[in-house]
Amino acid sequence: MSAAKPGLALHASTREVSEFSIGTAFRRTQTAYCSPAATRCIRDPATVRWHRLAGMIETHTGMRPTRWRWIAAIWLAGGLFDASQTVLVMHAEGRHHPWPPLFATELVSWLPWALATSFIVDLARRYPLNRAVNLRGAAVHLAVFICLSVITELWSASLQVLFNPWGNRQWPTFVNSFSTTLIFQALTFLIAYMLILTATYLVDARERIARQASETAQLNEELSKAQLAALRSQIEPHFLYNTLNSIAGLVRDQRSDQAVSMIVGLSEFLRRASEDSSRALVTLAEEVEYLQRYLDIQTVRFEERLQISVDIPAELLQARVPNLLLQPLVENAIKHGIAKRLAGGNVRVAGMRRDDKLFLSVYNDAPTSAADSPATHTGIGLDNLRTRLQILYGGESGLQLRRVETGGVEVVVTLPFMEA
Repeated sequence: MSAAKPGLALHASTREVSEFSIGTAFRRTQTAYCSPAATRCIRDPATVRWHRLAGMIETHTGMRPTRWRWIAAIWLAGGLFDASQTVLVMHAEGRHHPWPPLFATELVSWLPWALATSFIVDLARRYPLNRAVNLRGAAVHLAVFICLSVITELWSASLQVLFNPWGNRQWPTFVNSFSTTLIFQALTFLIAYMLILTATYLVDARERIARQASETAQLNEELSKAQLAALRSQIEPHFLYNTLNSIAGLVRDQRSDQAVSMIVGLSEFLRRASEDSSRALVTLAEEVEYLQRYLDIQTVRFEERLQISVDIPAELLQARVPNLLLQPLVENAIKHGIAKRLAGGNVRVAGMRRDDKLFLSVYNDAPTSAADSPATHTGIGLDNLRTRLQILYGGESGLQLRRVETGGVEVVVTLPFMEA
């Protein structure tokens, strides 16, 4: 179970020993060979105790102190587990040895591997073995593996002489202890080395996938911002075109005071728009204020023909909503409801919250016929808004345009409720 096994038996013999398998609840019996160069019977080398490196997952962050802390913690835990298991198993088998020296030998026998782990990780990245053909890398790793195995057994043989875990029994020579255990530990060392390489490549692959996901998310965010900016630039010329037409109509009707007031209102509206041009989301309070700038312009145009009411509870004003959400909805209501009627009409803006959803509605009371379906009340503004909602919220948002039974048309926007 350790890197080197000093002799605990005086004579070579064959006996039945109980083999414990880590992570299982069963015992099995097999033939083992005992020699003075082993701390206990040397078991079948094909039976490898995976617990030594089962927890060896090195989290590479590019910071040496962090890496060394992980390595020290993992190897210390593995060494304590290995030493405790060795003492308990041998005690259960009826052996009698100086347990503290044996525990110390088992605990520190893997110190060379702990010290070399960081070097192996760097080597794995410099000479990766995950390529089809890499003879140079394989040769480098093989040389390092052989050197590390020899160093480990030299260290273990020294520990056997230093701690004498076999007590007053026959003292094995340094050469005998080194040569015997190196042969039987070669497979264990090879598996340990390969596990370090595998753990390194798994961690690197995970970090590479996470980095690619982050870059993809960043690219998608930039794309969404570009799309939103393009859509916003589409709204403003559309609104500007309609407003300039209204101003031209006022000038033709020789209503110069109203035309000047509308120009001033348009200037304020565009100034406000330029200040928030880079923001995809604003608070509902800001959106209502922005809407008021637009209504100031329309009030000059329609005067008494346009009646506006805004019913949004104060507790909803800090909700985050798409920039330029209400203005195209109200513009659509005025264009298809109020402007077509000589008597004008009413436009009502309302908001409510239900669970984690925010509902904003714009209603106009213009009468409609069966032939006049809500689908005919769409235009650049609503199509643009649908696209922006899809970009910002995906399937969590909605826009519904419907005819009200008591008369008029209502558009309802559903959003996830998010406070600023």
